Amino acid sequence: MTTAPARYACVATPPGPFTVLVTTDPDGTDVVLASGWTDDVGELLPVVHRSLRPTWVEHADELPVLDVVAAFTAGDVTAIDAVPVRQRSGPFLTDAWEVLRTVPAGQPDTYASFAERCGRPSAVRAAAGACARNAAALFVPCHRVLSTGGGLGGFRWGTPVKRWLLDHEAEHAPVAA
Repeated sequence: MTTAPARYACVATPPGPFTVLVTTDPDGTDVVLASGWTDDVGELLPVVHRSLRPTWVEHADELPVLDVVAAFTAGDVTAIDAVPVRQRSGPFLTDAWEVLRTVPAGQPDTYASFAERCGRPSAVRAAAGACARNAAALFVPCHRVLSTGGGLGGFRWGTPVKRWLLDHEAEHAPVAA
């Protein structure tokens, strides 16, 4: 566990309340530790890796990252791309989370294709596990990965939230070159 305090705040979004938990780097940059569609920060703390989990959290009335969430919900679906995130696990999960950040808005991937992009084409279950263990929902867009048959698959925050995200991104995604 880290001894650094973390801050959290909640904002209303079309699919429901969204809470983000951040820590601040020594250079003053806020880094997302966890986020999701809940108004209870207690639901986010268990998904933060134990070595990153703060010993205490403080409510913040405002966090700069909430401006990014507002921009995303207003239609700038690429606003989330540059938000710093910190997650920790083994090499495969860490790499998979980085690959997830390269899946373009409006162009969902399948678990099989995602596994291939991660360099392990036979590791479809491991790729799905990377999505399931992602603590930084929205900023590491695991919602952009679908079942191979085209179904939604699972989502920690519920398939109605996932459906809204996919539809919103499809409507507002930049036109591919």
